[in-house]
Amino acid sequence: MAAGIGLAFAFEIRAQIGPPLDGGPGRNGHRRIIPITGGTVEGPRLSGRVVPGGADYELQRGDGCSVVEAHYAIEASDGTPIYIRNAGLFIAPPEVIARVDAGEIPAPGSYYFRTAPVFDAPDGPHGWLSDRLFVADAVFTPAEVTIRVHEVT
Repeated sequence: MAAGIGLAFAFEIRAQIGPPLDGGPGRNGHRRIIPITGGTVEGPRLSGRVVPGGADYELQRGDGCSVVEAHYAIEASDGTPIYIRNAGLFIAPPEVIARVDAGEIPAPGSYYFRTAPVFDAPDGPHGWLSDRLFVADAVFTPAEVTIRVHEVT
C-alpha cells in the first residue's frame, strides 16, 4: 500500500502584475487578461526570477467565481528557463468582489484562491518539477500575486 498524501512547501512565487486588460462580459463570462511583468521565486527547492511577458487569463463566471489560468516562465538562479501553466479558482462573497473591483485589497482570509501549477522544466537539476504534482495557495494585491507552491508528496 502506498504512503499517505502529504504536502511539502517548495517555494514562493511573487509575480508582479500590470493593470488588467478588461474584455468585458461575453458568452462565457467576464474576461480579463492580467499581464505578468516580473517578480521573484524563493524557497528551499527553487530560487530565481519571474520572466516578464506572461499573463493570467481570468474568466469571471456569472456566479462570481473567477477561473484563472496563467501562462508564464521563470528563470532559475542557474539560468534554466521553466514554463508554468497555473490554473485555479478565486471565490469570494459579493461584498469582497465589490471591494476588489473598487481597488481595495481584501484580507487574505476573506476569499478562496487556490491553484494547481504544472511545470515544464528541462532535464537536469530542475527536472523534478516536471515529475511532481503541486498545489498552491495565493494572495494578491493590485500590483502582485504571491503563490506559495507545495509539492504533493
